[in-house]
Amino acid sequence: MKYLDELHKMFLINFVWKARRKDKEASAPGEDPKLYLEEAVLERKHGDLDLRTLVELPAGLDYNEWLASHTIAFFDHINLIYGTISEFCIMSGCPDMTGPGLRTYLWFDEKGKKTKVAAPQYIDYVMTFTQKTINDESIFPTKYANEFPSSFESLVKKILRLLFHVVAHMYHSHFKEIMLLKLHSELNSVFTHIILFNERFHLIEDKETEILQDLATALRVHSEPPELAAPPPRPAAKDNNNCLESDGGARDASGAAPAHPHHHRHESQGGPPPAGGTPAIPASG
Repeated sequence: MKYLDELHKMFLINFVWKARRKDKEASAPGEDPKLYLEEAVLERKHGDLDLRTLVELPAGLDYNEWLASHTIAFFDHINLIYGTISEFCIMSGCPDMTGPGLRTYLWFDEKGKKTKVAAPQYIDYVMTFTQKTINDESIFPTKYANEFPSSFESLVKKILRLLFHVVAHMYHSHFKEIMLLKLHSELNSVFTHIILFNERFHLIEDKETEILQDLATALRVHSEPPELAAPPPRPAAKDNNNCLESDGGARDASGAAPAHPHHHRHESQGGPPPAGGTPAIPASG
């Protein structure tokens, strides 16, 4: 009988060891298993919505207006989701700002020097910088006849790159909490929205998005290879005598349409509090 018990114990140990080895082989060396690739969590909120049609620039709508409305939607949704799990993202648990594939994100300090900061501090910098930027009337104009700056698209690229870092960190370090809170479908929807918007307008570099390419494939985001996607439209010259406003073109990841593309701003609820000072404007990394 004792012999059979020993055999049973050896069988269990061998089974657990093989299961762990299989999980490790599915991830990058030294990386925990990617829970977000499990079949049970590969769902999107409002999965029947065709987000591909919702990222197309409507005829007659200004290109910068379209970028602005989507950028604000991304910020609101990502800030809200992160706010629900921010109590789990602490200095001791997240001493570095990391993403899948052992990716580490660095911040530029006031002197332009790359520096490592803990994930909660990095994300606080991102949210503070983004909130300040979208509330700046000279950058995100809301008043009639005010124009977008010539550098607007490059600023949007910077914001979307930083917000993607936050999304990558949530998938990498906090997906277990997101699953427990049943927010995985919301996060998957925001991720799908960002990927499709980027596929259409090429605002985030491939080296940034490649770390979650396996998730995009698992969610069947791409109906056609990204390299075959149509090039982004060129911004049309603004005609001050014939300004167009849309009252229903823009939609966020949940499919809801704001009254105007970006004329109703508000402080996002649930996000991290300001860091007690304006962070340095990020460059790259």
